Amino acid sequence: MTKVQLKKALNPLMLWGLGVGYVISGMYFGWNLGLAEGGTYGLAIATAFIILMYVTFTFSYTEMACAIPKAGGAFEYAHRGLGKHLGFIAGIAQNIEFIFAPPAIAAAIGAYLHLVYPSIHIMVFAIGAYLIFTAINILGVKLAASFELVITILAVIELLIFAGVTLPEFEMANLQLNPLPNGYEGIFAAIPFAIWFFLAIEGVANVAEEAIHPQRSILIGFGSAIVTLVFLCVLTFTSAVGVAGWEAVVYPEGSTIPSDSPLPLALSQIMDNGHVLYKLLIGIGLLGLIASFHGIILAGGRATFEFGRRGYAPKPLGKVQSRFRTPANALIFNTLIGIIALFTGATGEIITIACFGALGLYVVSMFSFFALRRKEPAMERPFKVPLFPFFPLVALVIAVVALLAMTYYNPILAAIFFGIVAGSYIFFLLFLNKKME
Repeated sequence: MTKVQLKKALNPLMLWGLGVGYVISGMYFGWNLGLAEGGTYGLAIATAFIILMYVTFTFSYTEMACAIPKAGGAFEYAHRGLGKHLGFIAGIAQNIEFIFAPPAIAAAIGAYLHLVYPSIHIMVFAIGAYLIFTAINILGVKLAASFELVITILAVIELLIFAGVTLPEFEMANLQLNPLPNGYEGIFAAIPFAIWFFLAIEGVANVAEEAIHPQRSILIGFGSAIVTLVFLCVLTFTSAVGVAGWEAVVYPEGSTIPSDSPLPLALSQIMDNGHVLYKLLIGIGLLGLIASFHGIILAGGRATFEFGRRGYAPKPLGKVQSRFRTPANALIFNTLIGIIALFTGATGEIITIACFGALGLYVVSMFSFFALRRKEPAMERPFKVPLFPFFPLVALVIAVVALLAMTYYNPILAAIFFGIVAGSYIFFLLFLNKKME
């Protein structure tokens, strides 16, 4: 009996929409918390290094994604290059990233809608979002990707309108107001919030198996997505902080508690909250959150699916739903874990754990890159990373430094992350290792 396969339905434009959509919520909330840690200069320096990491990493990752277009992404490459044990480590790190990022975004969606409908509890909106977008993903990848493309384009347009409104009020002096409040240590403390600007871009590789002409489509989708995101990151950071300084987009007036809404705070410096443009921009701001939430659910489902298909997790997670040809079991499993995480109410901590997962993934992926180059030099590589070995080496070094810095500044969360990895690995050794092919 022939196994049901994932459906090939994604073109380069859809892959661009997914790549940008996975990440774009990072432009709308979360990044400004890095200003409280490092100020304008601290977050800017951290972001510059993280941009360098993501550019070099993305090109290196694209080489592997084009050569091995599988839904598992990172752990598929690690399995082949480093063996099943490090393949498991790459896979569990990837799953932690993709499972823990959506609850943080769902909480932001719930908080946003709660402002509009205060009589309805935040959790109702957050759980409702999970159920709706998991259902869309189960119904078909083309439907999911088409929906993602539309809301991503609208979210990008909104950021461009935001910049168009705020840049006329930009003053260079505002970037120099208390620019390094916590000294040079603030640079390292700001790292997870710089990562939040780009977290999950690598999810493009997880839909490679569903791409039409994957070798060509992945290269175009990945490359155009990272260029778009770097541009939006610099534009949003500069236009928001340049209006009235970093503190104006971190602390609401009369409060010492950091806000999750930097763009509305920036707009409030130049127009009344009753202004039609203010209401328009805030009204469609929800789309940026939805784009990332929906997109990461899509990518995370593929990562968990391949984990099960490969034997790193229980086999039912690796089954394809016969009617819609989507990884329904994996999507439902991730949603259940995400909803449990939602009930902790620890949004900031969840973001940081997701960042730990991402950095763990990046480190093992770059070791996999070098291993594959050494072990399989004759492998067909439709795309080769430029400036080898400089690009993958730079990505590896920055990822290692960022992981060490985050561990130093977040020891308890680091212990939780490494505890999850260790516990999962022990479960793998005891119950799944001998059953693998």
